[in-house]
Amino acid sequence: MIRHLVLFKLNEGVERDDPRVVEGVEAFRALGGLIEELRFWECGWNLSDRPIAYDFAINSAVDDADALKRYLEHPAHQAGVALWREFATWVIADYEF
Repeated sequence: MIRHLVLFKLNEGVERDDPRVVEGVEAFRALGGLIEELRFWECGWNLSDRPIAYDFAINSAVDDADALKRYLEHPAHQAGVALWREFATWVIADYEF
């Protein structure tokens, strides 16, 4: 199995209630029920107020590298990424477990 982690940082001046952010969160929350390659899916807002903290996180799992590739290329995932690209940056980690 491969764990796919993503941490998002909202751009300066962008707030959680910004309509673009709300749409982006809804798009990502829906992915768990849309993409068959996903074996585990959760996402949510960070609760920490530490300066080094990111704002939003995705924690997911797929069977293998081929499934990860299919997930990343899935149209629903690509649509969500396009939304987030407008108001955030992110870092990822993919590891086997």
